[in-house]
Amino acid sequence: MATLLTTEQLNETSRAPRTIEVPAPTAWPFILAFGATLLFAGLVTSMSVSVLGASLALAGCVGWFRAVFPHEQEETIAVTPEDIRLTTDRPVVERIPILPDQLRAWLPVHTYPVSAGVKGGIAGSIAMAALACAYGVLKVGSIWYPINLLAAVAYRESLRLGPTQLYSFHPDSFAIAFVLHGVVSIFVGLLYGAMLPMFPRRPIVLGGLIAPVLWSGLLYTILGLLNPLLASHIDWFWFVASQVAFGIVAGLVVVRQARIPTRENVSFVLRAGIEAPGTIAPREGREEHR
Repeated sequence: MATLLTTEQLNETSRAPRTIEVPAPTAWPFILAFGATLLFAGLVTSMSVSVLGASLALAGCVGWFRAVFPHEQEETIAVTPEDIRLTTDRPVVERIPILPDQLRAWLPVHTYPVSAGVKGGIAGSIAMAALACAYGVLKVGSIWYPINLLAAVAYRESLRLGPTQLYSFHPDSFAIAFVLHGVVSIFVGLLYGAMLPMFPRRPIVLGGLIAPVLWSGLLYTILGLLNPLLASHIDWFWFVASQVAFGIVAGLVVVRQARIPTRENVSFVLRAGIEAPGTIAPREGREEHR
């Protein structure tokens, strides 16, 4: 038969604990992160930096593992109770104004279909390729020069071509450049289709001017470190111009496609979702509305 607890026992049971156990502070995660940083920094500096980074990363992993297994290292700290009292002077509950036929809204409410991003990527790739080929014809007198440079991003044999061979047609370089340009353009077009609905004001300024200039500057910095030989062959003025042409054309094609509601904002989900507190009209207001 169950026994009844006294009042003192109930108070003692419901009373907040005086101390709690928390994980003990440790520097091993910092050592692991610093070692991983040196490990990758050695790829562009020296092998000795990578060796030092690998040693620190290994030591960080072992030290962090031993701080958790077989027993987690913890320390006990005192708990300071707080006397929290919630008071209000408002006579009524404030309601959040909402649309009559929409309970909740996830932003963006509408987005572009996947086909819009694919179309934008293909159209932008054509504009970019046309401008790059125009650069090859007007500046160096060969349409194959920018194609061989693009293939050199993933195909080192293109960089080993002599000055005269860069101006001639090579089937392997052309195939690699064609596939690389098409795949990257489609992926960027899909990114445009996902991001442009989040910027309803002047999306072409963002997608056609700001974004291409930003990633061109990033490529200029990274390519100068990873592949200085390839960076020395690129005319960066024409490169930025071709990126801007891609962004403007891809953005125009994407924004002209019909939008569709996002999956979170279809009418069935809105009506079947859980209504948040404060969004339901008061009972008296609903009766008067009827």
